[in-house]
Amino acid sequence: MNALVTDLYELTMAYAYWKNGMAGLDAAFSVNFRENPFRGGFTIACGLAPAIEFLESLRFDAEALAYLSSLKGNDGGPLFADGFLAYLGDLTFTCDVDAIPEGTVVFPHEPLLRVTGPILQAQIVESAILNLLNFQSLIATKAARVVLAARGDRVVEFGLRRAHGFDGALSASRAAFIGGCSATSHVLAGQVFDMPVAGTLAHSFIMAFDDERAAFEAYADAMPNNAILLVDTYNTIDGVHRAIEVGRKLRERGHTLAGIRIDSGDLAYLSIEARRLLDVAGFEDTSITASNDLDESLIESLKEQGARVDVWGVGTRLVTAWDQPALGGVYKLNAIRGRGGEWEPRIKLSEQFAKTSNPGLLRARRYAVDGEYIGDAIYDETQPPRNGDVTIIDPIDPIRRKTLPRSAEQEELLIPILRQGRRLQDLPRPAAIRDRVQSQLARFHPSIKRFMNAHRYPAGLEENLHHRKTELIRKIRGDETR
Repeated sequence: MNALVTDLYELTMAYAYWKNGMAGLDAAFSVNFRENPFRGGFTIACGLAPAIEFLESLRFDAEALAYLSSLKGNDGGPLFADGFLAYLGDLTFTCDVDAIPEGTVVFPHEPLLRVTGPILQAQIVESAILNLLNFQSLIATKAARVVLAARGDRVVEFGLRRAHGFDGALSASRAAFIGGCSATSHVLAGQVFDMPVAGTLAHSFIMAFDDERAAFEAYADAMPNNAILLVDTYNTIDGVHRAIEVGRKLRERGHTLAGIRIDSGDLAYLSIEARRLLDVAGFEDTSITASNDLDESLIESLKEQGARVDVWGVGTRLVTAWDQPALGGVYKLNAIRGRGGEWEPRIKLSEQFAKTSNPGLLRARRYAVDGEYIGDAIYDETQPPRNGDVTIIDPIDPIRRKTLPRSAEQEELLIPILRQGRRLQDLPRPAAIRDRVQSQLARFHPSIKRFMNAHRYPAGLEENLHHRKTELIRKIRGDETR
């Protein structure tokens, strides 16, 4: 992948590190986000596999170096020295990477991914890592919410035509499948990620014939093993009657009417009436697909109204993360290894306390009792939690605290992925990650998963980390006031 998938300031900082003899200084960066998206109670970690593929393939080829050599500074001279460009030309990624596996349910302030190694390398990959993790985690979370709303019904991702470009569509299809969608309409995504593909037909096909029945018959003749008929081009109830007529002819030929789709109108009323007509006619196994700018809120409402829908086709509002366009994940420097060989914590302060970073070699540990997750401890690897009860402290509100018992089941969330740039293990395919999402969600209290006023899951700083962070803040602010 092209190493120029980065922001210019990553390269100008890298140049300054190189110029000052700091390129090989060891540093630790981590990714986290500050709020769950969609005003919800959880987030699904996604995008790790493409991020690792990017890091493994990181190279500045001749074309990239030629472009960088053409950039000019304010004085009209070269922005970068030839020696630096030669350095980039020989560069390969040799950092260590630890990360929370894709498909894990995660929460604000937790380190999703940690990069440890030469500061120049760790710096220049910031933008690409955030691009891949932010977008796919956002879409996977949206998909998980939609699937929860569907309460066991199939959800198919229909978003290609409304996605943000070809690359956005491919990434969204992957993330939506991981979040819980059963299939995608996007054929390339099906091929690349080994995902099931599904589809029906469009109104244009119906309109190309003199009447609706002729269109249904033509499609059923062409696709007798995939006869899902779109019934709302003219009048939905009339369309259902005509679909039943064509379904009878399919049966005579040894095939079935697989389904109908409704793409407009009162989906609750129309699906209930369509189900009644299909059942009376003996087509109890014919499924009903609904589409039309659906999201978790609308699906939840339709379910409450008794809608008889078997498959939900969700497109625009899923692949564009309709009501929240970005996750807002950040990539922060947490520690450097000084000349003495010891890790030294680093912290960023802000007038907005939520933007104050956490210092140290960050990790996270999850605790469970009777199979249910009860809290996560964010801690510094150099000062791990003691062998006993552990108190966690909310990073934003120090008054909010919780004690996690020593008897609880404990699970380290970050696992080693790369060591000196080399992969330690194969990463799971999307289907396996999708299964992990569902098994993870099942272990959280329902209050975490509700759409309105979701419960705030306890994910806080372990006491040692909280105290170290407080001391660093006091030290820096004390220096500022002198």
